Amino acid sequence: MLTRLVEEPAAVDNAARSVTRPFYVYAVLANTLFQRGVFVLFLYQRGFSAGQVALLQTLLYLVSGVAELPTGVIADRIGRRASVVIGQVLMAGCLLGQAAFSHYWVFLALFIGQGVGMACVSGSDTALLYDLLVRRGATAGYVKIRSRFTMLGTVTSGAAIVLGGQLQQVSWGVVYAGSAACLALAVVVLMSRVPEIRGADAVDEREGAEGHGDASAWRAMLRVATPALVTLVVVSGLMHATLTPYIIFTQKTLSDQGAGTAWVSVVISAGFFVGGLTPLLSDRADRRLGYRVIVPVSLLMLAAALGLSGLGLVWVTVAAFLALVGIPEITAVIVDNVFNEAVPSRYRASLLSMIAFVESALIGIGYLILGTLMDGLGSSVGMATYAVVPLLACLLWLPVLFRGARVTTGFEKPAD
Repeated sequence: MLTRLVEEPAAVDNAARSVTRPFYVYAVLANTLFQRGVFVLFLYQRGFSAGQVALLQTLLYLVSGVAELPTGVIADRIGRRASVVIGQVLMAGCLLGQAAFSHYWVFLALFIGQGVGMACVSGSDTALLYDLLVRRGATAGYVKIRSRFTMLGTVTSGAAIVLGGQLQQVSWGVVYAGSAACLALAVVVLMSRVPEIRGADAVDEREGAEGHGDASAWRAMLRVATPALVTLVVVSGLMHATLTPYIIFTQKTLSDQGAGTAWVSVVISAGFFVGGLTPLLSDRADRRLGYRVIVPVSLLMLAAALGLSGLGLVWVTVAAFLALVGIPEITAVIVDNVFNEAVPSRYRASLLSMIAFVESALIGIGYLILGTLMDGLGSSVGMATYAVVPLLACLLWLPVLFRGARVTTGFEKPAD
């Protein structure tokens, strides 16, 4: 009996490793994007104004958000791996197009295509990973696996930012072609090492027994959409709508506070490394605090970082950025696990895409709001004023925190 108890966890660990190894390689390749830290400079060198650059970024996120809904349904129908492959190939093609052309209307089309590619990948990659773990009965370790997946991707992004600055000295073509090549290699890894899985393949026996197998994704969403889950979607979206613009616009804030370009690039790169390593604490934070507590903690930390940036002191801004930027990354991993546990397998990609749609839309709106505040009030005061957003999200979360409302519905439980 004792031998059996020892062998079962070992078998689960082996099953999890067989699933996760190619995903870890994929995470590294898919995030080796050399242009990520210098693309704004590239757009300026193409002759685009600040307003045109802002429009491209807003268009990217809004298109990605709108495309989340149909691409999620497609992923459940034709396959999640196929959706990820289509998205990565589309983004690689758009990167090559940006290196080849210089007309603004062409860039508008390329950024639209890149947004669609992002939507194809978003929700499908994590749904594919989670359901392959369900097949192997290894979902108990998902938070730890997801944290490593996030860590590898984010740390790789930080390293790629540094390398991108060096490659740019050769040519912009090398930067963009290198990124496209890494995305192509990520596709090769998926096609050769990761099996396909569709919504119908992922559905468990319990779900089918209850007669929900032929329901639409929208009806499935209504079944699992408890008030607490809807609140978590909105609050998570507001957290991302704070964190993403904060990371990007910190570059301008540091510059306005007197930091040189070299220092700014070092700080942002360091922020990526911090944001990549802190998710390794997600499993411990989930066990000790849980998502109900870690969500408001992250929001308050974001508000504090924005407020400290408003003091106008460059070293305070740097310290706040590096100390606090990683905490929301921990929360994102934990919340992702809650979402996966809350939605049924058959429509997991569709429902996660609906959630990503809300997040993308809020991020796009956040860019516009924070950019407007910084233009009108100055970068430092604009940052401090934007702290209202995470504080508002924290207020929305209070009923869930104190009433103990249910987020997961028990609709589908992990196989293990």
